[in-house]
Amino acid sequence: MQSINEQFKNRLGKIILVFSLLCSSGVIAQERHKIAGKVLEKDNKAAIEFANVSIINTSNLPVSSTATDAKGAFELSVAPGTYVLKIDFMGFKPISIDLTVQSNQILAPIYLAPEAVELQAVQLNTEKSTIEHQLDKKVFNVGKDLVSKGGTANDLLNNVPSVSVNASGVVALRGNSAVRILINGKPSVLTANNGLEQIPSENIEKVEVITNPSARYDSEGTAGIINIVLKKNKAGGFSSSVSATTGIPDNHALGYNISYKTSKINLFSDFRYRYMTWLGYEKALRTNYLENSILDQYVDNERSNRTANIYLGGDYYINDKNTLTLSYYYRNNTGKNSVDYSFDYFDLNQMPTQLTRANERYREPQEANQIELNYVKNFENEKKKFTVNLQYDFWNDDENETVNEQQWFPTYVPRSIKSRDIESSKDFLFQSDYTVPVGQKSKVELGLKGEIRDIDSDYKVWDNGVFVDSLTNVLHYRERIFGAYVQYAGAFKKLQYLFGLRTEHADTGSDDVLGQFNIDKKYTDLFPTAHFTYSFTDDYNVQLSYSRRIQRPRFWQLNPFGGIADRRNITIGNPDLDPMYTNSYELSTLIKWKSLSINPSIYHQYSTNLFEDTYYTNPGGVLVSQQVNTGSESRWGAELSLTYNALKWLTLSGEMNYYNFEQKGIFRVSDQAFTSRINARLKHKTWSGQAGFNYQGQRNTGQTFVDAQYWMDLGIGKDLWSEKVTVTLRADNLLDSRAYKGYVSGDDYNSRFESKNKGPRVSATVTYRFNRKKNDRERQPD
Repeated sequence: MQSINEQFKNRLGKIILVFSLLCSSGVIAQERHKIAGKVLEKDNKAAIEFANVSIINTSNLPVSSTATDAKGAFELSVAPGTYVLKIDFMGFKPISIDLTVQSNQILAPIYLAPEAVELQAVQLNTEKSTIEHQLDKKVFNVGKDLVSKGGTANDLLNNVPSVSVNASGVVALRGNSAVRILINGKPSVLTANNGLEQIPSENIEKVEVITNPSARYDSEGTAGIINIVLKKNKAGGFSSSVSATTGIPDNHALGYNISYKTSKINLFSDFRYRYMTWLGYEKALRTNYLENSILDQYVDNERSNRTANIYLGGDYYINDKNTLTLSYYYRNNTGKNSVDYSFDYFDLNQMPTQLTRANERYREPQEANQIELNYVKNFENEKKKFTVNLQYDFWNDDENETVNEQQWFPTYVPRSIKSRDIESSKDFLFQSDYTVPVGQKSKVELGLKGEIRDIDSDYKVWDNGVFVDSLTNVLHYRERIFGAYVQYAGAFKKLQYLFGLRTEHADTGSDDVLGQFNIDKKYTDLFPTAHFTYSFTDDYNVQLSYSRRIQRPRFWQLNPFGGIADRRNITIGNPDLDPMYTNSYELSTLIKWKSLSINPSIYHQYSTNLFEDTYYTNPGGVLVSQQVNTGSESRWGAELSLTYNALKWLTLSGEMNYYNFEQKGIFRVSDQAFTSRINARLKHKTWSGQAGFNYQGQRNTGQTFVDAQYWMDLGIGKDLWSEKVTVTLRADNLLDSRAYKGYVSGDDYNSRFESKNKGPRVSATVTYRFNRKKNDRERQPD
């Protein structure tokens, strides 16, 4: 026993000695010098407290930052080298100073000048650039979109060219809902269960619209990809902001964002609470020719959401080339519906045959969690980069329906139906990307990705308190998708090009406790991409692109067990649904003049294994809808976006999209559609305003015909107290004109329908900033 202790002591002593040598060598290698100084006002020589002071290296990366104290003093430490010292503070013109560090230095006083004239010029310039063309995407900077202030991500997306969101929250790109939604370039729990409706719009910095994604992106989404980029903190020292929103109907929110950044760490957090209600109605008039009956249906509903979001995380700057980020996001959302139904049946002579009333109470608590670990390695060559991302999402969704129904004619028959669907999901994601420059104008990008996802759905139904075995089941769904890509980007004179190839292997399947479904699907596909940009001048270029895409069925499309609230109109999933494939081609150009930019595009998409809604009436007269794989669709379209800076204080922007399509499947459909949007922005020194008008033409998809609709939104904002406070007022659907109307027809029936949220939505938002500029970014979930 004595010899073992001696051996342990000897080994411990050696470990301590080696550790001490490593630490001392690290200290010698990381010799640092102190840089001190003061920041003062130029006019009166007064000290400026909380000014941001940063030291930037030759790779344009911050290596040290701090904030000045009450005397305007600051002190930083850096290794020997050549740097740029940057100082900025709200309301003053920022300043940059070249700095060579070889020893400790005390700098001469640094004076900042007021920025009254320059600040206005900067704001006007940021209003001008609304469209940025990159080789494989378009970037829309929506940070100054007043119509979206105080709203949600869905409200903001409705103001992004090419994108639309209907009253049910379905996002479409150029009229096609088969679109992939990403958050900061990655799938996220934020997009599950209508999560976009819970993301505050003021947290979004920009939206990337990728109609023909390159190989670095998932092949998922035949219409393309919408990547929502959230704001991040860039200010040194301590900063925070608080915002409050109130509105009619209920739209009440409170948010607090706080961050602390030094040369080694960046700590960030965000807390949000929101309560919203929607009042609306639905009505339908259906004629069933087999039963010689008419159903006149009216639905009055009130929907509400209570959402609490918590986001915590931090960046650790290992050195100026390596960064490690750990973050956690939590969302608790409770949705409630209170719905009143009336079902009136008549014969073809308009005589009543049955009169029924029903009331539904629906409650859906949700909990979502996301843990993310991210590593970024930069190199001396700023074009070289390596990243690793690990992400784990898990959520629970508990849907509870209770329907009390009374048939009043011809006899009184009460009925109570109750259902409960407990869904849960676990999703693990691994992603790594590596960019290597090749020469001066070329680079190679490589990447791997894997996603493992499991969803369980436990569905139960009670009819008048009796358990219904035929409608009760537990469904298990699994999804394993693994991908790899390589792409090469280069340039020749005025031509830029990007060639890529992505391969993905998918292993999906579903089974249930009762043994009704046992489906396995495995497939491996190749997805080539190509992008070309030819720049005639700095203000005029032409782009040509191609990509092959896939649309895998989503869980709601596969789940055969749906709600029972409206038993006369039900939707069921199809667990045997196969993926849809699309070949996409696009030709576009961007032309800029001094005050006008024009971005016209023409595109073609050819899809096979199409998802198509089918409708039929069962023997009980219930209208059942289900998606199936049918034939093909060919879609041709033309799009035009433009921005015109008419005056220094007025910017006009517009968008038009026209497309025609031909479907060959169960139904042969040939039709066309037109959408347009016009926005006007007014800018003054301390206030700004915006008005938007949207129009969507009538559409025909198989058995469904949808009427045209239009709506108008307004917003106005004002800065107070040297931009410490911003007040925003907005009104959505100001004319109360947005309604979803149309009809569905079949061989033995036709149905006219209409749904609408009642009235306009009016809200006000106030934001107060502590040691933060109006345009400083807040760190939000990655």
